[in-house]
Amino acid sequence: MINYIHLVLIIVAASVAYVWIFRIDNIIKEFKQFGLSNLTRTFVGAIKIALATLLIVGIWHPLFITIPAILMGLLMIAAQYFHFKIKNPFIKHLPSFVLLILCFFLTLASLNII
Repeated sequence: MINYIHLVLIIVAASVAYVWIFRIDNIIKEFKQFGLSNLTRTFVGAIKIALATLLIVGIWHPLFITIPAILMGLLMIAAQYFHFKIKNPFIKHLPSFVLLILCFFLTLASLNII
């Protein structure tokens, strides 16, 4: 089970880092569509990168998994809300939905529920 948790930690952290570092042009476009400010975008990006870093630290220190996973999940719920708000097609909802499910898994696994 530990190997699956580590794999999911890496997937979530790498996905967030990839999107917020290498695909920032898409993020800028989405936040404009959502009607959110540049300050909000910068704040969300900084939080997501910090949480992704903490999730990677969780590989060696499991105490760093639960809270970052919950907070990342909440950010994914917010992403879902904004995708619904502007009536994006389901394919646009899918990445944040998958990450939400993975964060839910990490939260349960870190609490030894599964």
